[in-house]
Amino acid sequence: MFVCLFYKFTHENIKICDIRNLFRPSTYHQSIDLHKAIIQPLPLAAGITASILRLDLIHPVISGNKWFKLKYHLQAAMEAGSKGLLTFGGAWSNHLVATAAAAAELSLPAVGIVRGERPAQLSAALQDATDAGMLLHFVSRSAYADESVLHTAMQEQFPGYYLVPQGGQSEAGVCGAADIMQLVPDAAQYTHIACAAGTGTMMAGLVEASNPQQQVLGFSSLKLSNTDDNSLASFLEARTTKHNYQFIWQYHFGGYARKTTVLTGFMNNLFQQTAIPTDIVYTGKLLYGLNDLAAGNFFPANSRLLVIHSGGLQGNRSLPAGLLDY
Repeated sequence: MFVCLFYKFTHENIKICDIRNLFRPSTYHQSIDLHKAIIQPLPLAAGITASILRLDLIHPVISGNKWFKLKYHLQAAMEAGSKGLLTFGGAWSNHLVATAAAAAELSLPAVGIVRGERPAQLSAALQDATDAGMLLHFVSRSAYADESVLHTAMQEQFPGYYLVPQGGQSEAGVCGAADIMQLVPDAAQYTHIACAAGTGTMMAGLVEASNPQQQVLGFSSLKLSNTDDNSLASFLEARTTKHNYQFIWQYHFGGYARKTTVLTGFMNNLFQQTAIPTDIVYTGKLLYGLNDLAAGNFFPANSRLLVIHSGGLQGNRSLPAGLLDY
């Protein structure tokens, strides 16, 4: 358990909560614009009242929860005079691309440690990270799996670089994610707050920012269960003393980044109805699961749902052309 107030101080006239002002003009042509994070109605089965917070709209690259999970790390790196940023992710990592873009905006060098051997051709996401100036360093999957050893080895190889864990999974990332709720007027009106859960960083932040009477639902993108000794559940348990949250495990569609025609068909239908794009890794599964739960009377009468669109559509770029309508 920790207190996020540590991240609210100011230093040398730089406000942590508004590090956006440090961004310089770049190839990305715009800074973070939180005013674009609109809340719009979301149709769900059984007449459940739902609204979706469109964090995907705040920046074309550093979108969604990525900004919130990164911002206090960026501030800490700047204040420490770090040589650059050191972070971790896979071939289609939203986090790597967002970190590369943020580092470019702040004129900070960035190194991305990538899970797996270097492919003959980089994924579109990794190419974007490279184009933004990130140096990619590939490690075997077995080496990547031993996080503590990997972190130590990479910090020795890149001394003076500020380490950002995969997905921003840390106290700084959780505190940043808690700030998401500051964008929601009259947040107490909602009975449920729903989000996708990968590392659990955003979910932990939402739990910290929630009221005791609210229920936070985290839809796992990983093939896990309550009976598993899994890092996702352990992370939440270590980061909050609250108990007003629940993991939803059954909408992974076979595992991380796995998909079926049922999922992609739902995503296309949703886009046709609402113009809301989703991805096959996180938000598509989140919204499919919410709709299915609503149809099954999971939510009590008069429930009011707030759904967090966490942005990041990198996974969709791995799909065959034409599979999605957007």
